[in-house]
Amino acid sequence: MRIEPVTLDDIRNARGRIADSVIRTPLVRLNVDDTEIFLKLETLQPIGSFKLRGAGNAIAMATPEQLENGVYTASAGNMAQGVAWHARRLGIPCTVIVPDHAPETKLAAITRLGGKFIKVPFDEWWQVMVTRHYPGLEGLFVHPVSDAAVIAGNGTIGLEILEDFPDVDTILVPYGGGGLGCGIAIAMRALKPEVKVYGCEVETSAPFAAALAAGGPVTIDYTPSFVDGIGSRGVLEEMWPLAQSLLDGSIVMSLSDVAEAVRILAERNRVIAEGAGATPVAAALSDRMKGSGRIACVVSGGNIDFEKLVRIFRREL
Repeated sequence: MRIEPVTLDDIRNARGRIADSVIRTPLVRLNVDDTEIFLKLETLQPIGSFKLRGAGNAIAMATPEQLENGVYTASAGNMAQGVAWHARRLGIPCTVIVPDHAPETKLAAITRLGGKFIKVPFDEWWQVMVTRHYPGLEGLFVHPVSDAAVIAGNGTIGLEILEDFPDVDTILVPYGGGGLGCGIAIAMRALKPEVKVYGCEVETSAPFAAALAAGGPVTIDYTPSFVDGIGSRGVLEEMWPLAQSLLDGSIVMSLSDVAEAVRILAERNRVIAEGAGATPVAAALSDRMKGSGRIACVVSGGNIDFEKLVRIFRREL
């Protein structure tokens, strides 16, 4: 499948469409001495995640006929909440295909927002991501990653970062499927092309790093962990050309580094971040990013199970 090109005008138009339903989140300094690290707090969105942006733009661009039978998506939790939140707002049904390792806090949120979910094995869930179809379901399928409208909605974060932080040198973004990083990078390429944009991954599943090393998408092992918002068996084929050309590389962090970043965000900034959201902060604090200048980290979401958070605070994870 080929993704329609996304332009700066697409991102600006998306900003107008979602302005009434999405918070313009703040950019604040990380309270760690001798650093120039700033946090884009997408944890403050109504669903606790940036996914509200892309989902909102995709649904706003759909026709009444496309929405007649409702919407569905494939998601470990945050895109599910984004689609369900907008579906409830519009009074249409929503169903989510979730992998069997999806955290309970995200499943509960889907139900709370009026959506239904179908839990399937990870490999079956990944096939829905690839084929964009689940047998028996009708309605508009909102892809969590490789959809031009979703990417444009994600790109609105880039506009906000540049307005609040015009001197930014580097932007660190969690790499799940690439839709967030590519959306932000498209905005940067148009407005300030010297800004570096890196995808941040975790050692238990780093498909973008593996693809960069191999020169194309490859299948890798996936090990579930508390970092449930990023990671997969491989880079989506349709996203590879975009990610390869737009992103400046992959930064792979250990689980212990990500857990430490979760603790630092809570202790220093009173920010609760899920593993995926803390991964860019872990990267920013690593030796890898020394000399990268002024850094903005997209703290993409804060939907973490309370039990996992307690274990992280106790240094049990």
